[in-house]
Amino acid sequence: MQKFTNKCGDIEINEQVITGICGICVGECYGIVGMASRSLKDGIVRLLLRDNITKGIAVSIEGDHINIEFHIIIEYGTKISAVTDNLMNTIRYKLKEMLDVKVGLIKIFVEGVRLDT
Repeated sequence: MQKFTNKCGDIEINEQVITGICGICVGECYGIVGMASRSLKDGIVRLLLRDNITKGIAVSIEGDHINIEFHIIIEYGTKISAVTDNLMNTIRYKLKEMLDVKVGLIKIFVEGVRLDT
C-alpha cells in the first residue's frame, strides 16, 4: 500500500491499482502486442490475453517512489528502443497525473517479438 496525507486526510493506494493503470497504459502504447508471462518451469514465454494484462507487471514500493517491472511482447518491425522509451514516458506521465506518485526505476524485459499476419 502506498500511503499519502493531504489537507483532506489520509489516502491509501493499493499496488493492484497501480498495476491496473500500468496495464492499461501498455495497451495504449504503439508497438506492444501484449504482456508476457514466463513459465519458470521450462522458460516458455506466452502472450497473455486482455483479461490478464496485469500479470506481466510487478510493482514494488520503496519509500516515496514506485519501481515497476514489465514483461512485454513487441510487434515485429518496430524499433525496440522507441517502444520502450514511449512506454517509460507514458507510465511516468500517467502515474504522476493520476496518482501524484514518484516513479523510480522502470525495468522492461522484451520477452518476444510477434509477427502479425
